[in-house]
Amino acid sequence: MSEPGARITRAEVTHVARLARLALTDDEADSLTRELGVILDNAARVSALDTAGVPPTAHPVPLVNVLRADVPKPCLDRDEVLSQAPAVEDGRFLVPRILGEEP
Repeated sequence: MSEPGARITRAEVTHVARLARLALTDDEADSLTRELGVILDNAARVSALDTAGVPPTAHPVPLVNVLRADVPKPCLDRDEVLSQAPAVEDGRFLVPRILGEEP
């Protein structure tokens, strides 16, 4: 039931639906044929535009990084930090083992 000059036929829609294992009713097939035809017509209109002088873009709106600048600063003193830890071993935080132990 496609219109003359349509870019996709009802048979093509039902064939693709079968390949995708979609069960379509007759009304759904007719509706999808019309809707996909409109989508393909719009895609053809966009493809027909002359974009020779248009530079490629990754995003239509310029993006600005909203994070602060990464400025190096002195680190915390290791001995001071470890002195406040509940448990230390070999100059590192000691945490309870959570894997490999039987309850």
